[in-house]
Amino acid sequence: MAAPTSFLIMLYFVCGFSIALAATLNITTDQSALLALKAHISFDSQNHLTKNWSTNTSVCNWVGVICGSRHYRVRVLNLSFMGLVGELPKIGNLTMLTELYLEDNNFEGRLPLEIGNLTLLTMLYLGYNNFEGRLPAKIGNLTMLLELDLTYNNFQGMLI
Repeated sequence: MAAPTSFLIMLYFVCGFSIALAATLNITTDQSALLALKAHISFDSQNHLTKNWSTNTSVCNWVGVICGSRHYRVRVLNLSFMGLVGELPKIGNLTMLTELYLEDNNFEGRLPLEIGNLTLLTMLYLGYNNFEGRLPAKIGNLTMLLELDLTYNNFQGMLI
């Protein structure tokens, strides 16, 4: 016996609502991670993040952010050559990130251990900053990497 039409419509609505809710929660998680990054920027010489990264606009419209059309998640973060000064916070919640470009800024301090959570990364450009210390061993989790640039930083020693 076929299911009543009203049941199928309700099932379709519930499934569609669940998918929309999951996408909203995920982009909210991405937004929180990016706002934490913004909070760790002590100087934004060109005011890119100061003027543009606001909860009044969608994360996917922020400068340097590209979202995937399928999952509506942050896929690319490109903050290169923006004259940013600060530290890189725990950005491991950007789990759909495939490309991270931070080169030629003034990021300092150690790389957060959570960078190893970004297992979909294929491109990681951190060159020409002031990162220091040892590379976290969890960077070995980035098995999808095709390109890695760590040049002109102050990294030292072996993996920890």
